[in-house]
Parts: sequence; C-alpha cells; structure tokens
Amino acid sequence: MLTELRIRNFAIIESVTLPLAEGFNVLSGETGAGKSIIVGALGLLLGERASADLIRSGAEKATVEGVFDVALVSGITQLADERGIEVEDDTLVLKREIASNGRGRAWINGAPVTATVLAEIGRQLVNLHGQHDAQTLLDGESQRRILDAFGAADNQSDLVRSIYTELSTVRREITALSARRADAEKRADYQRHVAKEIEDARLTVGEDAKLEDEARVLENADELRTLATSLNDLLSGEDVSVLTQLGAAQRPLTAIERIDPSAARMQELFDAGFYALQELARSVEDYAGSVDLDPLRLEEVRQRRDRLFGLLKKYGPTLDNVIQAGRSARSELDLIDTAQFDLANLTARETEARRRLSSEAEKLSEMRMSAGKKLAKAVDVLLPQLGMPDGRFSVALVPRDEPTAEGAEDVEYRVALNVGHEERPLARVASGGELSRVMLALKTILARVDRVPTLIFDEVDSGIGGRVGLQVGDTLRRVAKEHQVFAISHLPQIAARAHHHIVVAKGAKGGVTTADISVLEGTSRVNEIARMLGGDPESKVSRAHAKELLESASAPA
Repeated sequence: MLTELRIRNFAIIESVTLPLAEGFNVLSGETGAGKSIIVGALGLLLGERASADLIRSGAEKATVEGVFDVALVSGITQLADERGIEVEDDTLVLKREIASNGRGRAWINGAPVTATVLAEIGRQLVNLHGQHDAQTLLDGESQRRILDAFGAADNQSDLVRSIYTELSTVRREITALSARRADAEKRADYQRHVAKEIEDARLTVGEDAKLEDEARVLENADELRTLATSLNDLLSGEDVSVLTQLGAAQRPLTAIERIDPSAARMQELFDAGFYALQELARSVEDYAGSVDLDPLRLEEVRQRRDRLFGLLKKYGPTLDNVIQAGRSARSELDLIDTAQFDLANLTARETEARRRLSSEAEKLSEMRMSAGKKLAKAVDVLLPQLGMPDGRFSVALVPRDEPTAEGAEDVEYRVALNVGHEERPLARVASGGELSRVMLALKTILARVDRVPTLIFDEVDSGIGGRVGLQVGDTLRRVAKEHQVFAISHLPQIAARAHHHIVVAKGAKGGVTTADISVLEGTSRVNEIARMLGGDPESKVSRAHAKELLESASAPA
C-alpha cells in the first residue's frame, strides 16, 4: 500500500507530505485548494507524460515520491528484481523528477529507471481512476483477465494459451520444413553432383596432411637414403666410428672408478650414452633400409593430392569443409525423400492441436459467458446505489475469426447509464464521475480478484449528493476491507465514511500561492465535515450534523 506521498515544487505546491494508512483515506478541501494537483502528481508518479509547465513558479525542478509497503503484493519483488531493482524491508520508493528544461528522470529504490518501467511497476501498486483515465479496467486485456479470474476460468485460459502455443510451434515447423523442401528441390541437381563428387572421393579426415608428408618423403627418397647411409657409417661403420671411439673410453673410466668409487656416476652416464648411440645406430640402419624409391606410388600420391586440391578449391578451404559439404548435400537430398512423411506427421499434429484448441476455447467461452452474466447482474444491483438508477452493465463477448492464445473472443465491458441509450464500451463513458462510479461498482465486486493494493478515485462524487453520497461512501468503505482506498471528494457524506481524513488548503508563502495538507482528527475533522455540509463550522446545528455523519460511519453499511 501507499504509505507516504511527497510532493515538492509541483504546480502551486511547494512541499507537502501526505501520510496514508490502511483502509479508506479521503482528501477534501475548498475548490481550487489543490486536490486535483495531488491527483496529477500521483499520475506523474505512475508514468504519465511530464511537462515543465508543472514546475512551481521560481523552482528549477519538481519531484514526486511515493513510498509503498509491498509485503503483501504478490510477484512484485520478482518483477522488480527482473528490472534490476533491489527490494529491501518490503519497501519500494518510486520517484519522478521534472527539470525546467522539460527533461524528466525516474528512480525506484534509488536505481535509475525509464518512465516505462516506472509505469509498469506503478500499475502493480496503484489503480488511479479519474476523469477520462483509461486505467487497468479500461483495456481489453485487463477486462478479459479480470473476467476469467471472476469466473474461476484462469486454469482454462492457461490451457487454451498453452495449446495455442503448441499449435503455433507446429505451424512454424510446417512453414520452415516446406520452405526447406522447396529450396532443396530447386537445388536437387546441383546437390546430387556435389554429393556424388565428394562421396566418390572417399575422403578421410587429415588425409591431405598425410599425403603431403608421404609425397615429400617419396620425392626425396634418394637423398634420404644417402643421408641415412652416411650417418650409419659415422656411427657404426667399419672404419673409425663413434661407437668404436667410445669403446676405447671404457678402460680409463673403469680405472678411475677402481681408484675413486665416487666417480661411479660418470660410468653410469657413459653407459647411458653408449647404449643410446647403439640404439640410434640400429634405428638409422633400419631407416636406411626402409627408404624405397617408388615412382609408381609417388605418381599415385600426386594424383590423389591433385584430386583433393580440386575439391578444396570448390568446397574448402579445409578438408573438413569438403566433407561437411558432402554431408549437407546428402542431407538436402534426403530431405526431399523424407519431407513428405514429416509434413504428413506435422499436419496431423496441427489438425489435432486445432481440434483441441477449438474444444477448449469453446469451454472457456461458456465459462466467460456464465461469468459475464453474473458480473453484469452484480454490477447492475450496485449502479442505482451509486446514483445511476437507470444504469445497465454488460459483458460482451466479441467472436474472433478463429481461436487465439486469448480464446475465441474479445472481452468488452459495456454500459448504458441512461434510459433509451445504447450500451457503449466502458472506455467511452464521457463523464469522469460516472466512469469512476462504474469503476467503483466493479471494484466492489472484484475486490477479492484484483490484486492491485491501492485504489485511487477522483471525481467519484461528481453529480451526486445526499443519500447517494452516503451509499458511495459505504461502498468505498467496503472496498477498503480488501484494498487501500484513497478518494478525493467534496461530499461530506463520503468524507465522513473514511477511516482517515486529510484536508488540503491553499495559502501563501513569501507572496507565492501554495497548498498544504493537514491530517484531521477529533474536533478538526468535525469542523471540516461541517464546512463541507455548507453550513457555519461553528454552528451547533452544522457540528451536530457533522458528528451524526461521523458516528453513522461505524454502523453496518
């Protein structure tokens, strides 16, 4: 709920802080005192367009700040977290600023946000209903959602949405597969050529590198054999060789070790080196014998390299690319053969999903029709009590060409407020006061369904008075059992029904008109109700009437 509203340098307001409480809060004051300005400030806080004209004369900027207790607001913490906003101590502080250059800024809990995000969060916290305000209950999406909640059709609505999502997915798969198949058919001849050319080559991964190595050896076989033979002669030839010379070193090493046992390490190193050279000599001898001059094999390797080079030039740059090109070509060709079967399966799935969607959407329509009649009946009972004796409310279900994620119809709330007038969409009701009272009737019925914690009503008392005012006040008080209610009113009958009463008064500071607020209790509240009654606040009759209104507020409505 909204616990505090702070307004600074906004219109004629220099600085005010409105402390709000649970239940029914009312704001009263003389005409022109600034009641509508406070509503305007609330609208700005909820994301309405900002203008430098709203800044108080002589000030550089205007700010509006609202403190909300969100402990009982389901899902708001997650929504804020998704927007990068931290919620501490179950509190959200929304702030909007307008600078004299017309630029505006917004914050939530100190984090900068766009006006769009501010409005998104604000809509979860406050419904503001005033003259020509098209708030939550005025758009088709919200009307449908509330009707489904009222008629306990949420689960059925979710099922319809789920089936529609499934149907949409299948349709996308059919479109994509059909397009791929058509493209594959256009490219079939070329792909057959690609697949045959690459498959006939029987390529293996890394083959090109192996061929390069083999070709290099075959092309240099004579030189390799000469080098290996020369190295073998050097290591172990019949003349003086490395191994022969090392053998001569054995005697002095043995003699040294016999005299000095600590020199045994040198013998170990000698042995290791001698044996390693022996192994090297054997390997060189074997290698020299293995090098073969094979012109036929060299020609085979060269021809294979040329073939791979041609494929790399077409489908490369790497052999892996060539192999993948062959696989892709074969896959496209296979698609032509398998697509018909796959499309048949997908079409069967689409048909079944359409059948299920139609069936479940029909069930949802029946639930909505039943809920719409019950809601209309309940609202019609309340409209006369709210000063609209000839008012009629209905829920229209406008059929769609075919079911969608939202069902088989659009939901539209309609009203006719005078005899002989046709019902019109709720959003087109001309009178702000009538609109607010229709909203109030809906809120009374939907109080347990609507999760927005704070409801603000402006002009709810427009064009009414006397007994109807009492009935409107009683209705607001009943709604306040489920929501925090904040109403701006000039009717004493409504103000007397509030749990908390705030008055706004216009004065002057430093020669500049300003507005200020006061919380009324006891005698001060009696005086304000007496003033609103149109009598002398000091008159015993006016005060007695005011006390009677206040005392009757606690009686059952």
